[in-house]
Amino acid sequence: MSLVRRRWWPTLVLLGGLAGVAAVHAQEPAPAPAPLACPVAAPTDRPLPINLPTALQLAGVRPIDISIASERIRTASAQLDRANVLWLPTVYVGGDYFRHDGQIQDVAGNVLGTSKSSLMFGAGPSAVFAISDALFQPLAARQELRAREAALQTARNDSLLAAAEAYFNVQQARGELAGAIDAARRAEEVAHKAEELTKSLVPLAEAARTRAEAARRRQAVLAAREHWRTASAELTRVLRLDAAAVVEPLEPPHLQVALIAPDRSVDELIGLALTSRPELAAQQALVRATLERLRAERLRPLIPSVLLRGASTSVTGTLAGGYFGGGINDKMSNFGGRLDIDVQVLWEFQNLGFGNRARVEERKAENRVSVLELFRLQDRVAAEVAQAHAQLESAAARLAEAEAGLRDAVDSANKNLEGMGLTKSTGKGPDALTLLVIRPLEAVASVQALAQAYADYYGAIGDYNRAQFRLYRALGAPAQAAACELEKAAPQ
Repeated sequence: MSLVRRRWWPTLVLLGGLAGVAAVHAQEPAPAPAPLACPVAAPTDRPLPINLPTALQLAGVRPIDISIASERIRTASAQLDRANVLWLPTVYVGGDYFRHDGQIQDVAGNVLGTSKSSLMFGAGPSAVFAISDALFQPLAARQELRAREAALQTARNDSLLAAAEAYFNVQQARGELAGAIDAARRAEEVAHKAEELTKSLVPLAEAARTRAEAARRRQAVLAAREHWRTASAELTRVLRLDAAAVVEPLEPPHLQVALIAPDRSVDELIGLALTSRPELAAQQALVRATLERLRAERLRPLIPSVLLRGASTSVTGTLAGGYFGGGINDKMSNFGGRLDIDVQVLWEFQNLGFGNRARVEERKAENRVSVLELFRLQDRVAAEVAQAHAQLESAAARLAEAEAGLRDAVDSANKNLEGMGLTKSTGKGPDALTLLVIRPLEAVASVQALAQAYADYYGAIGDYNRAQFRLYRALGAPAQAAACELEKAAPQ
């Protein structure tokens, strides 16, 4: 990934549907005010150069949410593996020593006293499972795995959005700092010119007003630099980078990224989102999982369960076959092979069948809840698309207005500063008066308007870029596509 500094990065545009995203290509932006010099980190700061494609690539591999989602996939995969082997019994291998002293009853019912012992080495199977579980649990577990895989894509998309928003917060803060520096420079120039003018032309109160404005602009520079640092700290948190570093994006603050055209129909975009959002795919898989569990409970009373155990050892019946021997008291003899297996096929009617019916109703309720969750998620997806589209339309319109307003504000500030030293005379003779063409307070007002225009301009650019990525994420487009295409379009 290139980290080479660039003085200019054109607008990045990504067009196309979700099925096949077209390549990002560079496009010259609409005429805008001359870009300001990018501010640099303070000497006490530790700068961290990075560009947008790099940040988005890091968002796909470093965030903890993605790691958590990946581990959940491994958990679901292990649960599927376990469900697939429900048919297989558990095998015990070991030895069994049995000792009896005292009264015992024989098969005929006679009670007698004796002492005896036995010893066996061998193995035995043990299995108690319902065939309905062995049939349907793997199907349900497979749907759970699909849900987790879709959740991983959701985590990637969310991480992309978080990184993009944090990145453009840094960009906006840098732009606002650049504007604050320019406004402060102009305010200092206004105050300096006001001091140079004679007191007959500029009252002391008016000169003091220019100095107060210059001080206010210097405070605005400090506040803007603080905003840059705090926004940088949030970006390093999202990307899990050095928290003490101050991020220096390699693109200029006026970078505009166009992923989706603002004039696309909301209805069309909602339709795309309802077929592409990974959250919906995950919830649909969970709905199918509840259906498989419901089928298992309905068939449980009709399909028998199987009980398999060894019967060669006393009481517990763990070992089924092996080498067995014993005798009176401690005498161990007559060793030989032995095999005893107990297999039972049982139809289970839990609580006379009422328990089965309750479990069926429970599974039905779980299915209805999952379906309702799906409907609620669909409503949320549609709302997110509509909201992001409205934000994008508004930001695009504001951006056009902000560009025009900034051009006028720059022109006004330039002309006010140029005209501050010019005078004009009114009247003739002793009644003649010498007046300033542009008074310092007018120049101060132009600087204030310029500072606000900078804030509006960089705020509109930040809102536009954030809205682009919000809509991109709301449509369910894969994060990997945006990151890769922006990487291809990045200047080398």
